[in-house]
Amino acid sequence: MKGKALRSVHNLPRLTFSLSEFRALRVEIELIVSSMNYILGAFKPACNISITFADAKTRKQVPLKKENGQTMLVPLFQSQENIAGKICLEPSQGKKVEHNGIKIELLGQIEMYFDRGNFYDFTSLVRELDVPGEVYEKKTYPFEFSTVEMMYETYNGANVRLRYVLKVTINRGYAGSIVEYQDFVVHNYTPAPDINNSIKMEVGIEDCLHIEFEYNKSKYDLKDVIIGKIYFLLVRIKLKNMDLEIRRRESTGSGANTHVETETLAKFELMDGAPVRGESIPIRLFLSPYELTPTHRSINNKFSVKYYLNLVLVDEEDRRYFKQQEITIYRTPPQSS
Repeated sequence: MKGKALRSVHNLPRLTFSLSEFRALRVEIELIVSSMNYILGAFKPACNISITFADAKTRKQVPLKKENGQTMLVPLFQSQENIAGKICLEPSQGKKVEHNGIKIELLGQIEMYFDRGNFYDFTSLVRELDVPGEVYEKKTYPFEFSTVEMMYETYNGANVRLRYVLKVTINRGYAGSIVEYQDFVVHNYTPAPDINNSIKMEVGIEDCLHIEFEYNKSKYDLKDVIIGKIYFLLVRIKLKNMDLEIRRRESTGSGANTHVETETLAKFELMDGAPVRGESIPIRLFLSPYELTPTHRSINNKFSVKYYLNLVLVDEEDRRYFKQQEITIYRTPPQSS
């Protein structure tokens, strides 16, 4: 089948305009382009704000998961540190920015996900950067918050998050304030406890199963190793496997409004097959591969985070027997290299 031949552009009809018509058309096009630029410009801030930490080049950066699921690197601080730097303002396209004052805030906030968007501020520090006036060109303001008390750690959980943020506000009244945020992470460190008792318990089912388990500690550093043993004193149930789980229990709210979320962070197989009386199963579980946090107890009466070791035995009929024991997780200071 023959294809259609392409039509020569020389045979296409030509559009002709008088000089006055051409000028009118050009004015209309310019108006359309101007309107589009205005619409696009309406969504751009009148002034760009950048926040830079004084020791940004040397301070350690750690990953922080944002609301959109993306992870970004942000500076790491601990309580009682100085937080200093500079704020740079640059008006868009050389335009002046009239304002009713410029300030920077250091905020520690807790947000419950069932009440998303509403933050409870447990820390709020303010520094006034400028009095009402105008910004014509690029301008820099230094800032410093000295020995800031940040008693709680940054935390991102299933139903709650605790964050620290620098917030810069250009107050413009009716014109709408311009706001910029800069997150940072806080880790607080605890020395190893002087007393750290082992955990030893006997559990079982009368005349069917009797076991004794032992863990070397009750308090563990985030990079620690759980060492222990399981002793089978009586076995009249046909067991087929045994696992050790690390569980995180997050409690939010209070009273009748308390919500508990339990998450299994690790599952470690201790045994595959039927044990016999007198058998001993060793435990050696490294914590460093898992995304753990320190134990948090009643953080500002808003939430708690606890950790448990959950020993699970399964028989040949897939019945599960388990014993749960709370442990404490803490963060020790990093070793200097």
